[in-house]
Amino acid sequence: MVRLLFWIALIAAAFWLWRKFKISQQSHSNARSDRALTMVRCAQCGVHLPDDRALRLGNDWYCSQAHLEKGPGPKQ
Repeated sequence: MVRLLFWIALIAAAFWLWRKFKISQQSHSNARSDRALTMVRCAQCGVHLPDDRALRLGNDWYCSQAHLEKGPGPKQ
C-alpha cells in the first residue's frame, strides 16, 4: 500500500513539474513576441527590415555589416 502511494505521489509530482515547465516556456516565448517590431530602412540600399535584425549607427539603420561599413548611400 505504501509503495502504491509513493508511486502515485511521484507521478503527480512529475506531472506538476512538467506543467509548470510548459507554462513558464509559453510565457517566456510570449514575452519576446509582445514587443511590436518596427520596420526600418537601410541607409545604404533602402531595403526595409525589422529593427531587431538591423544594425544601427547613430540615427541610421543598415541591413548588413558590409553596408554599415560603406555608410549612407545616395539619398532618394
